[in-house]
Amino acid sequence: MPHQRACSVNTIRSYRDSLKLLLQFAAGKRGRVSELSLAALSVPTIAAFLDSLEERRHNAATTRNARLAAIHSFFEYLCREHPEHLQQAQRVLSIPFKRSAHRVIEYLEADELRAVLQLINQDTAAGRRDYLLLTLMFNTGARVQEIVSLKASDFRLVPPPSVTFFGKGGKQRICPLWPETARLLKRYFDECGLQPHEWQPLFRNQHGTALTRFGARLILQRCIQRAVTLCPALKSRRIHPHSLRHSTAIYLLKSGVDLSTIAHWLGHASIYTTHKYVSIDLDAKRAAIAKAKPITTKSSRSSTWKTNEELLQWLESI
Repeated sequence: MPHQRACSVNTIRSYRDSLKLLLQFAAGKRGRVSELSLAALSVPTIAAFLDSLEERRHNAATTRNARLAAIHSFFEYLCREHPEHLQQAQRVLSIPFKRSAHRVIEYLEADELRAVLQLINQDTAAGRRDYLLLTLMFNTGARVQEIVSLKASDFRLVPPPSVTFFGKGGKQRICPLWPETARLLKRYFDECGLQPHEWQPLFRNQHGTALTRFGARLILQRCIQRAVTLCPALKSRRIHPHSLRHSTAIYLLKSGVDLSTIAHWLGHASIYTTHKYVSIDLDAKRAAIAKAKPITTKSSRSSTWKTNEELLQWLESI
């Protein structure tokens, strides 16, 4: 996976975890993984494993499908390297993915994000880090893994300021920074002793090591909980780091930025991925419904013939 397919570290870890869970399930409570044979990974066993993910671990169908994708990938590899097991592999590869429900994409409006940032205590070093973290995520619309992987050397703070991301598939893109974001970065660099040419993690946790995507998620959740006092609607919303990426896309769309530019901004491989934001822009939907008159409203022109005596007489004479 790392050398032939050039998969990212997160993809490899996801596949590793999926196969680990499968082997532990196949071995059972008293069995040992080291004693398993390939025959133990039969279609009924894998099907029971997938069902247990939903019933015992309470995983969603999307997680179930991700685990199945890893299992399919392993058996595709098995077909190429060990064709003597081709028949078993083909049976496993025939296990279908489960249809999953598409959730409504959650995002923050600009006013909601301002409320979240407003309640961050910038008098502490951790607060200034959190404020910069969320500001940078909204400015760039980057994935949370791209944000926590940033190094000091990835930034250009002289005008025009920008940041370089290394996204999925090793694709590189440059994103411009707002002057306000650049000023926050300069202050943060000075406070942490970071140099733009040094290869040092930008965000660190309380232990001094690089911040993880799980740490970034926890920071966002804490900030959202504080912002509930100003925006009570946030309490029932499912906001996560990727929601800030959606928020950036919607904000750019409302600002009149074309879809092609937004796709390049976010690092989408295809502009068709960006089209989903058109369907969730509520302001655009409200503007569209305002232009269309309700069909229940009576039109003044539709009944004018009923009061036209000459027309009625002419119709009766036919």
